[in-house]
Amino acid sequence: MTAKIGVAVSGLGIGEQHARAFAADSRAQLLWLHDLDRGRAEKLARELPGSRVATSFEQIIGDPAVHAVSIATFDNHHFEQASAALRAGKHVFIEKPLCTSREELAQLRNLWSAGGGRLKLGSNLILRAAPLYQWLKRELAGGALGSLYAFDGEYLYGRLHKITEGWRSGIRRYSVMLGGGIHLVDLMLWITGERPLRVNATGNRVVSRGTSFDSDDFRTATFEFESGLIGRIAANFGCVHRHQHVMRLYGTRATFLYDDAGARMYTVRDPGEPPRAVAAAPLPQRKGDLIPPFLDAIAGVVDYSAETLSFLDGISICLAADEAAETGRAVTIDYT
Repeated sequence: MTAKIGVAVSGLGIGEQHARAFAADSRAQLLWLHDLDRGRAEKLARELPGSRVATSFEQIIGDPAVHAVSIATFDNHHFEQASAALRAGKHVFIEKPLCTSREELAQLRNLWSAGGGRLKLGSNLILRAAPLYQWLKRELAGGALGSLYAFDGEYLYGRLHKITEGWRSGIRRYSVMLGGGIHLVDLMLWITGERPLRVNATGNRVVSRGTSFDSDDFRTATFEFESGLIGRIAANFGCVHRHQHVMRLYGTRATFLYDDAGARMYTVRDPGEPPRAVAAAPLPQRKGDLIPPFLDAIAGVVDYSAETLSFLDGISICLAADEAAETGRAVTIDYT
């Protein structure tokens, strides 16, 4: 593509960083900003010359100069806005999660598939951009860990007030798996290159008991893979802990750990031998680091279909985990 890619951003919390990433990329032209707080949108528009404040989401998708829409609104608005944008022929980049139900997922998948991949659909599962996990993916692919038999991930949110007082408290049956655990589910998919077949799950609402939050604030799931790999993912929103992603990978040749003690790799079974420290950063440099590859896809530089399918699969997995927790039985994951 030689013309600039016209972009609009809806939702300017985390979406502000989306807007700044688009504005900083020479291939994009930031045209519209939209937020429930018009003052926030006007302030950002003054900082990002060339952008204007939209009065509605419909104004954004009705503009033929807009080629791509970035959605960073509340989780329960993602599907409605994403589906409307796809129907309007726009590429869509969404903060996680893409949607919150099987019915919504089926519609999004159909809307994207109907275009034969012409329209790009991305999700900001930003941990993929962290140097640590990029290094770990390469190490696993290169055989450094041997055969992987266990993948453990914990999403420690550590911000109880955001589910008991913030906008999440007003969403009925808010899913901590879709709202946070999905980051570790996505890393499990992306790093291993495998999809789980079945899931068992459970959870509780001990920490937020007595508040307006009406769903589990802790949920944990165990996934079975065809290769024999077992994955264990926990979404812990009420913990007394700083916000952190904990990970443990167990292979036949090595063990990788990342927690408060930092990232490290154990390569021998001798208890007197210390692990090798891994210095790569566990977080991306910016929240908008997945936007350049999304623009690459729009420009036709890369094939983005595998990424989109992976993002859709992550929703299928989280929804199956929620179903397993709520029914108390194992669930076979439906990827259709």
